[in-house]
Amino acid sequence: MNPCLRLQPASLLAIGSLFVFVLFPSALAVASRLKVSDNCRFLVHENGRPFFLLGDTAWELFHCLTREEADLYLRTRAEQRFTVIQAVVLAEFDGLRMPNAYGHLPLRNDDPTQPVEEYFQHVDWVTKRANELGLWVGMLPTWGDKWNKRWGKGPEIFTPQNARAYGEWLARRYRDAKIIWILGGDRAIETDAQREIIRAMAAGLRAGDGGAHLITFHPSGGKHSADMVHDEPWLDFDMIQSGHGEKNIANYDKLARDYARAPTKPCMDAEPCYENHPVRRKKEQGWFDKWDARKLCYWALFAGAHGHTYGCHDIWSFHDPAKKRRFVDQRTAWQEAIHLPGANQMRHARALMESRPFLTRIPDQSVIAGDAGTGADHLQATRDASGSYAMVYSPSGRPFKVRMDKIAGPKVRGCWFNPRDGKTTVIGEFPNTGEREFAPPTVGENNDWVLVLDDAAKTLPPPAKSK
Repeated sequence: MNPCLRLQPASLLAIGSLFVFVLFPSALAVASRLKVSDNCRFLVHENGRPFFLLGDTAWELFHCLTREEADLYLRTRAEQRFTVIQAVVLAEFDGLRMPNAYGHLPLRNDDPTQPVEEYFQHVDWVTKRANELGLWVGMLPTWGDKWNKRWGKGPEIFTPQNARAYGEWLARRYRDAKIIWILGGDRAIETDAQREIIRAMAAGLRAGDGGAHLITFHPSGGKHSADMVHDEPWLDFDMIQSGHGEKNIANYDKLARDYARAPTKPCMDAEPCYENHPVRRKKEQGWFDKWDARKLCYWALFAGAHGHTYGCHDIWSFHDPAKKRRFVDQRTAWQEAIHLPGANQMRHARALMESRPFLTRIPDQSVIAGDAGTGADHLQATRDASGSYAMVYSPSGRPFKVRMDKIAGPKVRGCWFNPRDGKTTVIGEFPNTGEREFAPPTVGENNDWVLVLDDAAKTLPPPAKSK
């Protein structure tokens, strides 16, 4: 038995529905389910093949877009080699009172036990199309303002009873789809009553799909799911939201904290700074850009994250000037923003991670000989547990020294991987002794590099440019 899996209490499975179930089309029967790896650090398919979660925050996807628009967005993200689209059923933008693109509200009388079939037929279509394109949907049953209205439109509509019923209905409907359930919705659990709502919704999801899909929790800015629900038996992996509060936020420290927790569970940054988002929500302080998006991605992965979520300020809300749909300081129509450089460059991180033994990757700052630095100069290192490879990320091209004994074998082969274009430059072979200094090919802002060092005897190919 997978040591990461925990049996659900019988009480989680013994509840009847409060309303009629509508099943997701059988044509989308799950060809491969996801599970937690045996070492509790990664996600894998049922057959053990690694699954790299490369996500995008498309929170308003079901709520704001027509089917034609959703198809454009999904096809683009599939071509960019994303694997998961994070979207919300009961959306943030007044999702209970403002209809979707076809004029339908999700619920009658704001009642989670009275779903509107026409609204969910659109959710069906978008989910089916994503799955057809090879994308999993990170589906949030609701945004957090519907159970914790600390801010936002709300209203709070959930109780433990209707949360369980809604979760079970939703999970039965999509039990044959490629789904990862995401509870939370940009909120922290602050009261016992809120905790019972989340527990009840998780119980409903488990009852509805029989445990077919993974469940996680998306917290508010700067928070950790692990601080609230790490020990809950329904939580399969942890999320942090490093957020949009500052440049060069040390998400690697946050992830190191979650990586060290017991019991062991996979962890990731599910909402880092968004490309094209004003820093601290104040445009006079500048904007997060492609370099910021890449730094948070490589820092997180090398600190032990199993995957990573990218975000763009214009995409999560699908900013469209023609429809006068605007949030705060959005400056690029979503149809253009889907091609921003940071989004296109995420595929290179995936290609790099998949180019080396995947399930034995561990974080190890001791690969770096000397100070790892801070801010935009912070170095982050990872390696294979058996020493077949090591990698060091230098976000500003800063030179550094490596302890060569962290790589196995008498000789080490090295190359530079460029996160901006995915290209590799081979350096050569070196004797595996002492410490060795490496200077990236270029230095300065937007000049990040990854040093890849391999045990030469393993004859691993240079990391290939992503497709």
